[in-house]
Amino acid sequence: MSMTEADIRQALSQLIDQNTGQDFISSKSAKNIQIQGNDVSLDIVLSYPANTVMEDVRQQVQKHLQQLPQIGQVTVNIGSRIEAHQAQRGVALIPNVKNIIAVASGKGGVGKSTTAVNLALALAQEGATVGILDADIYGPSQPQMLGIQGRPDSTDGKSIEPMQAHGIQAMSIGFLVDVDTPMVWRGPMVTGALEQLLRDTRWKEVDYLIVDLPPGTGDIQLTLSQKVPVTGAVIVTTPQDIALLDARKGLKMFEKVGIPILGIVENMSTHICSKCGHEEHIFGAGGGELMAKDYDVELLGSLPLHIDIREQSDGGKPTVVANPDSAIAKTYQQIARKCAAKIAKLALDHSSKFPNIVIQNT
Repeated sequence: MSMTEADIRQALSQLIDQNTGQDFISSKSAKNIQIQGNDVSLDIVLSYPANTVMEDVRQQVQKHLQQLPQIGQVTVNIGSRIEAHQAQRGVALIPNVKNIIAVASGKGGVGKSTTAVNLALALAQEGATVGILDADIYGPSQPQMLGIQGRPDSTDGKSIEPMQAHGIQAMSIGFLVDVDTPMVWRGPMVTGALEQLLRDTRWKEVDYLIVDLPPGTGDIQLTLSQKVPVTGAVIVTTPQDIALLDARKGLKMFEKVGIPILGIVENMSTHICSKCGHEEHIFGAGGGELMAKDYDVELLGSLPLHIDIREQSDGGKPTVVANPDSAIAKTYQQIARKCAAKIAKLALDHSSKFPNIVIQNT
């Protein structure tokens, strides 16, 4: 009895992609199933960037199908395609930007900017085209973290070309003002600057734009939730009770405005001594896990308080590019894959597929 496409689809419906928690049929990853005699070939098109795990997924599918009785040769071609997903209702997508991830925290000093830049760099390593927008107008830190100096170009005098570093596009008010210049601005000026930086930057076919938000739940967060098409938010906290208290407020704010929470990142979960390697919970233990459980969201990853993270970020080469094979970099890569896989499950945006209807007198 010869092999049929239904047999292959049945087998793949029993196989779970560990990155999404979905089988390869319901996620619509399996395409172009071809059968010649008992030889099978198919394409697996992942909906998230997966350079570091792509070969593992290909082998997983191949080994699973090879267990079928009477199967011949199995050829699995693998790739990924990242789609634009819906943001808040009534907010149009930004040209050349498919998905926007907001990285937020309730309070300052919890390592939010470090998380944002390493998340951006990890997504790029996984094969996505990535941009980062430094939305912290009062205290921009991305220029230093990315090691970028100089001013951005403008080809038409109206729009700005993004700066480039480590394979990602970047924009920050820090590129446009001197390092020592304080931004003594009222709220409307700040939100106006944010919108301008976002919409006047000529982003180039960005799959994921990471927005590094200032701490708190003020003007910029409100503008972002009302006028910027945010696909999902990541909340950064430490295990400390006071940080968790503020992180909960940030999470609730996104819930109120209808922006999905992709998950929580817990920084400084343990301290690792650079002399002896001893590890201890100096800020408390399990706070991020408890918060994730309380709000039914995922704890995407926990990172230690480690001198390398601080030194590498301050030096303009964050951990993901400075030491890509380290345990810390692998945690950031895992967080990036989880975020992308969560976004892949959200509803697609179809607005670009509809024609514009123009009424005119003829």
